[in-house]
Amino acid sequence: MSTHAVPTLPADLPAIPADTEGPVFREPWEAQIFALVIRSHQSGAFTWNEWAETLGAAIKAAQAAGDADLGDTYYQHWVDSLETLLIAKGLTDPDSLHALEHEIAERPTGRHTHVARREPVIVC
Repeated sequence: MSTHAVPTLPADLPAIPADTEGPVFREPWEAQIFALVIRSHQSGAFTWNEWAETLGAAIKAAQAAGDADLGDTYYQHWVDSLETLLIAKGLTDPDSLHALEHEIAERPTGRHTHVARREPVIVC
């Protein structure tokens, strides 16, 4: 039995978007970006205030550029904001992000890139 502590979210973070049936994400990538932002914050990549300011600015810029703000682009703003923060903090650069975006776009839809293992793996 594992004795590893399960991490808890700080009280000042928003709740996972949910309705009466549970978490609400239209696409798996929306849940993934949500989790990536939370984990990045927890690891100290940025403060929650930095995140809120960057996300707010991204939404305002999109609205000024004609985004109808119907909710269908909300998590794209999360992607844009995370990229902005990671670049500003020197944790990545635009060229690396562009290369990764290209690599992901070239993958066949629905295909993963990990290699199946036939032997047990210990995860700590």
